[in-house]
Formats: sequence, C-alpha cells, structure tokens
Amino acid sequence: MSDDVVREFLIESNENLDSLDRELVQLEKDPRNSDRLASVFRTIHTIKGTCGFLGFTKLESVAHVGENLLSKLRDAKLVLNVEITTALLQMVDAIRQMLQSIDAVGHEGERNDEDLIDTLTRLHETEAQQPDLSPPARPVPAASLSPAGTILTPKPEKTAEALEPAGERSNALFDGLEGGSSQQSPVTVRSGMSETSIRVDVTLLDKLMNLVGELVLARNQILQFSVATEDAGLIAPTQRLNLITTELQEGVMKTRMQPIGNIWSKFPRTVRDIATSCGKQVRIEMEGKETELDKTIIEAIKDPLTHIVRNSVDHGIEPPEKRAAAGKPLEGRLLLRAYHEGGQVNIEISDDGAGLDGEKIRRKALEKGLITPEQATRMGEREAVNLIFLPGFSTAEKVTNVSGRGVGMDVVRTNIERIGGTVDIQSKPGSGTTVRMKIPLTLAIIPALIVTSGEDRYAIPQISLLELVRLEGEESLKRIELIQGIPVYRLRGLLLPLVYLNRELQVETQHKQAKASELANIVVLQADERQFGLVVDEINDTEEIVVKPLGKQLKGIKTFAGSTIMGDGRVALILDVLGLAQSSNVVSGSRERSLTDKGEQASGASGQKQTMLLFQCGQRGRTAMELALVARLEEFKSDVVENAGGQQVVQYRGQIMPLIHVSEKIGLDNGLEKQTQTMQVVVYSERGRSVGLVVDRILDIVEETIVPQQPAKRDGMLGSAVIQQRVTDLLDVKRFVRSANPTFFEDDAVLAER
Repeated sequence: MSDDVVREFLIESNENLDSLDRELVQLEKDPRNSDRLASVFRTIHTIKGTCGFLGFTKLESVAHVGENLLSKLRDAKLVLNVEITTALLQMVDAIRQMLQSIDAVGHEGERNDEDLIDTLTRLHETEAQQPDLSPPARPVPAASLSPAGTILTPKPEKTAEALEPAGERSNALFDGLEGGSSQQSPVTVRSGMSETSIRVDVTLLDKLMNLVGELVLARNQILQFSVATEDAGLIAPTQRLNLITTELQEGVMKTRMQPIGNIWSKFPRTVRDIATSCGKQVRIEMEGKETELDKTIIEAIKDPLTHIVRNSVDHGIEPPEKRAAAGKPLEGRLLLRAYHEGGQVNIEISDDGAGLDGEKIRRKALEKGLITPEQATRMGEREAVNLIFLPGFSTAEKVTNVSGRGVGMDVVRTNIERIGGTVDIQSKPGSGTTVRMKIPLTLAIIPALIVTSGEDRYAIPQISLLELVRLEGEESLKRIELIQGIPVYRLRGLLLPLVYLNRELQVETQHKQAKASELANIVVLQADERQFGLVVDEINDTEEIVVKPLGKQLKGIKTFAGSTIMGDGRVALILDVLGLAQSSNVVSGSRERSLTDKGEQASGASGQKQTMLLFQCGQRGRTAMELALVARLEEFKSDVVENAGGQQVVQYRGQIMPLIHVSEKIGLDNGLEKQTQTMQVVVYSERGRSVGLVVDRILDIVEETIVPQQPAKRDGMLGSAVIQQRVTDLLDVKRFVRSANPTFFEDDAVLAER
C-alpha cells in the first residue's frame, strides 16, 4: 500500500477521532439522540473497515468490539451511561495511540489491549436494564450499512444531511473501492467542498511566510530609497509594489490563521473526564469559537489553556453537595470566551465555583517562604490572588493525578508572556474565578516603534506601547525627580519609573550624556500591567517589521526578543519589554507593584477609568475619543491632499484614505487646521480600511473616569463631560464616521456591485 494512501488514512482517522470525542461527550447528555448515535457508529465503522483493508489487525480488533457495542446502542438494546461512555472514550484513546505509532514507525506497535477489549465485550453482552426502552425515532436500517470490513456506502435515497451530520467527515479516500457503488457516493455529495479546499503541508506554509517576510524587507528597502529620490518613474511602481506586497502578506497570513475552536474542541472531553474522576457535574460553554489566531500562537497557548481548564474543574468548581449547601445549582458552569479587541485577542476562562481565598493564598505563600511578612502585610486582595503564579505555589491539600504538584500556573504565565501576552486572575470568594489573557494575533510580522540608542537602532513591539512623551530644556530637569535613587516622571498622578536604555545596554557615550540634560524622549511602556518610561536618544518612526529569531548564543539574553532587518539592510534588535523591565528592577521576580502615587490609586478605586485622546476643535472647542479606537496619529503636509469623488483624500499605506475635518462636521468652520501648512490626523481603521479625522491640535492622552453630564446635541457625539477641569465633547467615532462617510462600513463586495 502506498505511503500516500496510509497518510490520507491517518489524517482522516485523526479528524474522525477528534469528532468522536465531542460526539460521545454530547451523547452522554442526550443518550437517545438517534442521529448522533448513527453518526458515531458510522465513524467507527469507517475506521474499522479501512484499517482492515490496510492490514492493521490490532487496530481493527479494538474498533470491531467498539463497533459491536455501538451497534447495540444504536438499536436501543442498551442505553449509554457513564461506564459505557468511559469505555468508548478509552477505545478512542487506544486507536489514537495506534495511529500515532503507525505514523512514527509504520505499524501499531507492541500493544496489549485485552483489558479494554474484555471491558467493551462485557458491556456489549450486558442486557438492557430498562425493559420499556423505545427504539430511536429514526433508526438506521441494517440494510443501509455495508458488510463488516468494507467501506460504508450510503443508499441513493439518503440526503447529504442524513449522510454527514455537522462535524463528521467521511473517509473519502476509500469511497468507491467497493464495486457497483451508487452514484450518490460521499465523493459526489462532498464534491463542492472538495473543489473549494485542499490540504497544504504546514512546512510549505512556513516557507511561504518566510518568503513573504523577505519580500516585506525588500519592499521596505525600496520604499526608503524611493523617498530619497525624485524620479517620478520610480515612485509609481514603488507604490504599486507596496500595495501588492501588503495584500500578499495579508493573504499568506490568513492561510496560517486558525479558529481558536480547533483547540477548544478538545476541552469538553477534558472537562468530562476530570469532572467524572472528581465526582462533579460541570457544563462547559464556549463563545467566540470562530476567533482566529496565527497557528504559532495557537500552538503556544494550547497547553496553558488546558492547564487552566483542568484547574477550574479540579480546584474551582465545588462538588454537588457543597454547591447545594451554598444554594447553587448542582451543575457547575465553565465559560470559555474569546474576542478581538485593539489588535489583540482576549481569552477569558470563567467558572462559578468557590473562588480563590486571598487570605489562604497569602498564608500558603508565607509558609513556603515565597513572600516576606512585610510583603504580606502590604499586599492587597488582587495581588494576593495573583500569588498563585509564583513558582512552586499550590493550594491543593493533596497531590492527585490532576494537580497539586506545585508546577503549572507559573509556567502558564511564562509561556503567555513569551509570546508577548499577559495573564491576570480576578476572583470573588463564593462566586467564581476568571482568568483573562491578552495575546497578539501573530508573531511573524508586527508593527513596531523604531528608536535610536547610542549609534544603534532598536524596535519596540507596538503592543507594549502606550504613549510618547518629549521633554525639552528646563522641563526635562524639573519634571524628572529622584525618589529613593530611582528617576521618575510624574505623568497624570502616576510616578512613572524611568529606565535609560543607554545605561541598560551599556552603550552610553559622552555625546549622549550631554544631550540627555537638554532633551528626554520617553517611550511609555507596559509590562506585566506595570507602566514605566524608557528614555531613548531618538524616536524615529513606526513600521511593520519581520521578526527573526535570535541565534542560540543570544537566546539567554532576556533584554532582546528577536531581530529584524531594516530598510537600509542593517540589523536592528527587538527589545523584550518585560525582560527589560525585569533587568532594570521595574518589575521584580516576585512581581511587586511599581512606584505609584497613593492618591491616584485611591481615586481610581471609585470608578472605571478610560484612556482618552484629547484634541482641540475650533478656537476653544475640546473633544475626546477612546484611545483604543486610534490606529495611528499622523501629520500630513497640506500639499499631499488630493481630491477624489468630491472628497479630500491622501495616499496612505497603499490605500486612498478619505479625510474628515472634525471641526467642519461638528459646526466649527473656523478650524485652526486650515491656517497651517500641516494637518494633524487621527487614523481610525476597521475592516482593512482607514479614514483620517483631521483635528486642529492634539492636546493630550488622559486617563480619567468619564461621566457624561450633558446629552448629545449633535449626530456622532456621545455627550459632554468634564476632563482636566474643562468641558469636553465626547466623540462617538463610528457614528461620526458613518454620518460623514456612509460607505465606509460597507463590504468590498457591495462597493464592487456599485
């Protein structure tokens, strides 16, 4: 038998086994679902017939006894219970192990599955305990099934829906091997799917991604060269190359994107097994299964998510008797939720269990010597809960096969932070626990801020960037203070610790020291929910960079996360923001709080704060919008503005970006931006399109509790509030853009039809 046939059998069978895990867990909740029973039976029947055809006799023997048991369940001679479900799931595990062995060494391996076969045989021979069993609503006639050892072929009168319920895939490779099969075979039924999808090896996708990365680097070099030349014949094809490269990059990256549901699909089985072993009742719910992530990210978060799910069932959700005593439903609830926000993916794992006891965690950490008594005294409830991320920490009273070994949550946090993400826990005793993760969409090509320190350039991932602050002359001397020997900058009530990149990298020169007294460029960053300011010599620009891994000799340096090649061909190192914060002691190994103003903490506890971009409209008008909705802040010269379709536009990153003058649209025609040679523009992006909001002057970024005190009087506004002791209008960005440019939110297909 050819290697291609065996490989196709392995791929199809593994997909079918993943489906079986889900189907069997669902069947346990609804054991009389005849459609699902028939689906599970057909799946095992297909695997058994194909492995017999290929000569895998050990696999066939296990699948055969499982098929016999499922046949009795399908015919309503037995009713599925916990014992039968467990045995069938063990059969699925055994088949999966044999498939892995076939993939590795070409045969099932040295195995002894007699105990499993005996268990399945015993359950098959057990008579039904309920004499009044009624047959399934739509039993599958025995005549519709192929003889044992052959491939299942549907009868002509069956519809596609009856043949293949959702989530099931037939083994199309071997369909049609039986002589005289019907024209309405699975190949015919699924021809539409076959024509629109193909299998591609992951290695090929990785190679394509590397080639696109090299193309992006070449594009950046050409763009940099074209900026310095005035050759009109070069500028036009350069812009075209830029557009094509961007579209190709997005297309290839989409081929690597996978829905998070691919890894979530295994969790119902995990939850069921742990709940059964712990004597608990747990219901798992999922929201946002279609949320997509790069394959590399998916692989990186699979183990951390699994560990958190196991902890939630084992530690979080109480046994039924304790839930009843607390007035809760006997069945616990575990919710998985994923959604996109601000260029990241948020993942939440919530349970309605007993919650975490901060005091118990604090005592346990003291017993293990993980914190000092002084630290325990100063520690708040949330900080105490997050102590479970310390290495070696566990609150389990005894070690089980599920947890309690003191290894896990620290590894979870390390793995999430390694890919540029963050993880946090919030818990309320008696009500439950929520674990929140924020992770990037992809790691291959990322937006970054380019800075200069000494004579070298460095890239800072934009995901960690909050804002930029520039202090000149006397201001840099007055506003930078020393507290306990640590340089800090007071930013809106927050004492921001400062880290001088030159000193950390030991590249400081006499020239830079002299310059530092006159000018301070502060890049405000966030690491592990701690803010700090990175002082650099120069801030250059933002651009998309291709991430290249560091060599093995440099991987141990936690200050750097990788490298990239700039437009001029020179290498720039990518800074690891968390590693930089740890090496400079802004974030310590025990993750203590950074230096903050106590008054600011007290005021922030009373309400939910929002980070807003504040800008001026007209002579005295002030307007604010959510900073999370800002894609970029740009400055354009007036002479680059063109007209298209009666609207002002600029050429921007391969697009024709429309401009909307905010002052004009809200009735302040005397906007200041018309009096200058440059325009300050707030870029808002959605669905791959961008629009520029032209403002008179960008004032500040503020973090305040926003309470609208006056209702909106104009379309596109949320109302008015007091910000920085001034009355400020609040911009409803989506409504404002829609009112000014009604076609902005329409799909490309709709626009093409017009």
